[in-house]
Amino acid sequence: MPTVTIASSPLAPHAAAVPIHYRDIGAGPPLLFLHGGWGYEIYPFDRQIDALASGHRILIPDRTGYGGSGRLETQEVDFHERAAIETLAVIDALGLERPVVWGHSDGAVIALRMGLAQPSRLAGLIVEAAHLYRNKPASREFFETMMKHPDALGDRVTAVLARDHGERWREVIRMNGAAWLRIAEARATEDDDLYGGRLPSLRVPTLILHGGRDPRTEPGELDALRAALPAARVSIIADGGHSPHSERLAADATTAAAEAFFAEITRGIGTLR
Repeated sequence: MPTVTIASSPLAPHAAAVPIHYRDIGAGPPLLFLHGGWGYEIYPFDRQIDALASGHRILIPDRTGYGGSGRLETQEVDFHERAAIETLAVIDALGLERPVVWGHSDGAVIALRMGLAQPSRLAGLIVEAAHLYRNKPASREFFETMMKHPDALGDRVTAVLARDHGERWREVIRMNGAAWLRIAEARATEDDDLYGGRLPSLRVPTLILHGGRDPRTEPGELDALRAALPAARVSIIADGGHSPHSERLAADATTAAAEAFFAEITRGIGTLR
């Protein structure tokens, strides 16, 4: 897997240079896929690579702390913002011209923050299984299991995590679970909105992709996300869970929705607002 080096990253504040491993498949307009909080391998992009690589250059970086990239010392409550800064630096280092960014779960939060920070640098956003709320009470037990008992996630899951992250896989999962619990606690002094109420100002063409059975979505959260992004195209994948792109019953519908969105951008329908 190739590596690109960026001069600095707020996810690795003490490093003089930061190596980022990435996958690079296909040719054409760039499509950057951002993985969720468990890393890439647990929810792979294989079906989309098969369908899209003939017309897109697909790039999939491991952000700092994951996969083949450098170690993460700690995962702070503002890790989404830090990761957005890092990913924009990766785009610069790879010389990508206005990619579409497809983010999944934590990666969707990162993608939205990138769009808010630097809208002119992105052709579009696909936000899959995106989070809006800081406080996720329905997922609190899940986050506590991640933090305290990662082996309880099951043999199949832990085997994939170990393959992706090596011996540090428990550290990766514990830090992500702990970060989300601290994000919920921070709600006492901040709005229960990961974006500080700024989503209505987003000026990048956006597709909201969401599984109809996503267990990480709070009651009312998807409706609130749609209300905050009234100009976004929305595709609800009825049979989808938290990762429609990698689920057998939902992957084809997910890819079709993305292809329709790409066509809109190409035709100029999704220009900056």
